[in-house]
Amino acid sequence: MDNYSIADQFSMLAKLMDIHNENSFKAKSYSVAAFNIEKLPVQLVDVERDKIFSLKGIGDSVGKKVIEILDHGHLKALQEYVQKTPPGILEMMQIKGLGPKKISTIWKEMEIESLGELLYACNENRLARFKGFGEKTQENVKQSINFFFKSQGSHLYAEVDAYASQMHNVLKKKFQQHHIELTGAFRRQLEIIDSIEWVTTTSVADLTDFFTSNSFEVIESEAQTLSVRGEEGILLEFHSVTPALFYSKLFETSCNPEFYAAWNEQFQSADNDLQSEDAIFEKVSRNYIPPFLREDPALISKAEQQKFTAIIQPTEIKGLIHSHSNWSDGSNTIKEMVKGCIDRGLEYLVISDHSKSAFYANGLQEERIIEQHKYIDELNATYSPFRIFKSIECDILNDGSLDYSDKVLSSFDLVITSIHSNLKMTEEKAMHRLLNAIANPYTNILGHMTGRLLLSRPGYPVDHRAIIDACREHNVVIELNANPRRLDMDWRYISYALEQGVLISIDPDAHEISEFDLNRFGVLQAQKAGLTASQNLSSFTLKQFEGWLGNQRGKRV
Repeated sequence: MDNYSIADQFSMLAKLMDIHNENSFKAKSYSVAAFNIEKLPVQLVDVERDKIFSLKGIGDSVGKKVIEILDHGHLKALQEYVQKTPPGILEMMQIKGLGPKKISTIWKEMEIESLGELLYACNENRLARFKGFGEKTQENVKQSINFFFKSQGSHLYAEVDAYASQMHNVLKKKFQQHHIELTGAFRRQLEIIDSIEWVTTTSVADLTDFFTSNSFEVIESEAQTLSVRGEEGILLEFHSVTPALFYSKLFETSCNPEFYAAWNEQFQSADNDLQSEDAIFEKVSRNYIPPFLREDPALISKAEQQKFTAIIQPTEIKGLIHSHSNWSDGSNTIKEMVKGCIDRGLEYLVISDHSKSAFYANGLQEERIIEQHKYIDELNATYSPFRIFKSIECDILNDGSLDYSDKVLSSFDLVITSIHSNLKMTEEKAMHRLLNAIANPYTNILGHMTGRLLLSRPGYPVDHRAIIDACREHNVVIELNANPRRLDMDWRYISYALEQGVLISIDPDAHEISEFDLNRFGVLQAQKAGLTASQNLSSFTLKQFEGWLGNQRGKRV
């Protein structure tokens, strides 16, 4: 063990003590010790134990800890701090621009415990609102976190979407004499992508030549498969086959394993020498099942009669529900947001800034609600027939009650209720809060049901079916939050909601105009559940939406 390794342990101990707001004098002494140890002209491992204490910058306390490291390989005190520090906080120590004091603020005051949560907070402009940060620091932290995530292996669908399309176009142009198609998790529109896959008739040798000449690293190469990685950090995988096997391989690799096993059990493996993927379905008298639906084996029998042609498309979003303006933590004025909606051909905008308990997001106190509603009335008079609806993303408090009195809640056209605080809950506690909120007659939409942040925070445990049943009983819509880090509710439970007649609302949770377009990623997830436009609230025309609101007002009587 060299001096640098020993110094690293002292430096880590000092930083963790600062993060935990403990004895600043001791923390400083360990930081100084780390500096001194790095500068020593001799290696501590070569020094006799009793001589260590006489070295420059090594006193009694530090000397004993040096010997502990030399004897055992680690510091017990450091291990104890590591054990009581969330893993995400330890990861933050790798982010440029975040020192121990700032990390302590993020953890203790903002209640953020992972890099994903921190990135989400940056995107919501929350970090800049805290003392000692500012917009420049927030932007630097965002860039550093994004760089960190690139090297981790798993990616959000939205993070690889543009890259996959760009690379596909490059490959089609380069190998235009060959078949090549995207496949795997990306083609199935899964929310988490570990690699981007292709099926191609291009040889492994030709693919290898192309990628190595473009500075890609070859990760694995076999007779029929190749894996490479470029500077973007995304793993690219190729299945090289003969033309006769192309479509059967494409089908195989774009199915969930259970789906593919069930298909083979019924029909044996797909034939060779196929001219299209459709031919696989035609041969066994089944309607074409899109790749994004090849998850549940039950669809194989349904495909005998059912056609999957009415599934929602991104162009079928008619209104923007769940959006934040600069009245709370958004970046744009309501007027700017209205113009952004009109430019996209939308018919209405639902402004749902944060409620007062979300102090970190500049949540609206009662007097500001009155001011905002007056301003919205003025804008509605100017931009008619476009319509702005008065809403709020109302915090669900610890007991399941809402953040305002009934009188205040009655001033909104609709109320979205969400949990934002005290997320570490048992299922019993989470269900108590959610079910109480759902039963409140002022709740119209349940926002991001589990509070999850993909690749960052699993969300609090819930009984999805019980929540869906409660929403059916109380005529509450369930949000599919389209932010790529949320995509909450999970598409795997939407089919049950549809069976129960519960409406879904695909909403971007937008904090700036560019995020209006996040709805597309919500639509892609909804497609996996077979959602149609008639089952999605944000696909309602303005007239239909106003009719829905009229029905909802009946709950408040």
